[in-house]
Amino acid sequence: MFTFILNIVFMLSLGTILYIVARALPRVEEEAEKSDRRKGGLLERWVTSEMPEKVDEFLSTFLSKLLRKFKVFLLKIDNSLGAHLKKIKPDSSRGEGNGGGFKDMAEEVKEE
Repeated sequence: MFTFILNIVFMLSLGTILYIVARALPRVEEEAEKSDRRKGGLLERWVTSEMPEKVDEFLSTFLSKLLRKFKVFLLKIDNSLGAHLKKIKPDSSRGEGNGGGFKDMAEEVKEE
């Protein structure tokens, strides 16, 4: 019971601190805006401009196009490898369905 009361007191004090900080926040933002107008380094001006959004949009479209082309390239390779595997796959019509092998070849030689 004692720990429950301590938890309630702790949460109430935390809530009070959060309320006080939230009430003081708008005053801090107004002061920060005034000081930002006076300052203006190259990096800060670049970050606040529209340029980062344009760069991000360009990079995202470029990356999506590049990945799409890479996907098509991989699919082409997959198709060619599949066709090559079909060509070299042993004929499974003879034998037990396991593709024959040396045992079947040895039996055919003995029969002849």
